[in-house]
Amino acid sequence: MNEKYERQMKKGVLDMLVLKLLESEPKYGYQIIQELKEKSGETFLLKDGTLYPILYRLEDDQLVTARWSEAKDRQVPRKYYEITKAGLMALHEIEAVWKHMSEGISKIMGGSI
Repeated sequence: MNEKYERQMKKGVLDMLVLKLLESEPKYGYQIIQELKEKSGETFLLKDGTLYPILYRLEDDQLVTARWSEAKDRQVPRKYYEITKAGLMALHEIEAVWKHMSEGISKIMGGSI
């Protein structure tokens, strides 16, 4: 039963976390997966099949743009995702909602989180 709740909670924050990682610089998919894994202490272990629908949705919503890199030497071209101005605005709004919700949850849980 724990996995069910964990999946639901993670699903609700993935857009915010992906936008946050893209805030500093453009990144390609595997790089995003690795950074989520490392920076979260392995709390967020995503597969391609989970990340790419998020990226495509963010792109459809014009919160990120995508561009292909040039192939150099033996390096294959990579698709880089970059946050847009609208994405930055959305990220700040989502962060405010997250903070508000976290505070409310802490009040209900009695600071036991």
